[in-house]
Amino acid sequence: MKKIRVMMVDDEPLIRKVVKMEMNSRAASVETGDLDASVVSRVEMVETFADGPALMAALDASNLPDYLLVDMEFSGEPTGGLMIVRRVHERYPDVKIIIFSGRFDAPEPGADDRERRLHDVGRVVMEALALGASAFVSKNAAGGFSIENILRAIACLERGERFYFNYPVMLTLKEAAESYFTLVADHDPDFGLTDKERQLLLLEAAGCTAAEISDRLGETDKAIQERQKDLSRRLDIVNKSAARVAKAFALGLIAPSEVQFLART
Repeated sequence: MKKIRVMMVDDEPLIRKVVKMEMNSRAASVETGDLDASVVSRVEMVETFADGPALMAALDASNLPDYLLVDMEFSGEPTGGLMIVRRVHERYPDVKIIIFSGRFDAPEPGADDRERRLHDVGRVVMEALALGASAFVSKNAAGGFSIENILRAIACLERGERFYFNYPVMLTLKEAAESYFTLVADHDPDFGLTDKERQLLLLEAAGCTAAEISDRLGETDKAIQERQKDLSRRLDIVNKSAARVAKAFALGLIAPSEVQFLART
């Protein structure tokens, strides 16, 4: 029987103990393949670690697992797991990374910061995927710390699926996406920017003063002020550069990657 080796990094001793004990005492396994050629593999938690340095020391000693469970919050840092994901994926790209965290569950209905929380969750999920994570499993899923949710993620990835999200995480992403697309839907799809307007917004985002923008665009101060007022009117916001830039980012009219920030002199 094929053996699938799993490691885990989490700063909560009880979580490490419970997950390892349940997985190994049950002789957990996953079944992959099709009806004609199914493959049953034994899943074993070979080691757990309390922090990133201890994990990396083990990996650097060539003790590589097939899968790594990574918590997201370490020592009060909400996204500390992202650094571990990045370092592991850069050094050992063949190790499949599963985020095992309760931070990606949707906030309670009516929470004052619900919209901001959903936005932040969506951003962190996308960043983790870009850094090398392959799956997200909620610690708060049905059954609590039942390893069934972890095994489903492993089975899906073993079948060749690129990503896996279990139910609570999917709900969060759905709400975050709906929130984003609702914002975009409020914008006139025919809203267009001239080249000068795009340059103006990017220069404002870079921190240029009105005089610097005027000089760079080759227009008078008055002409620049009129452009700014017109943009604010069309964007339906207060005539402030920060508001114009924020709304332009939110509506996808300009992207943060396009901004060329100026060094302080």
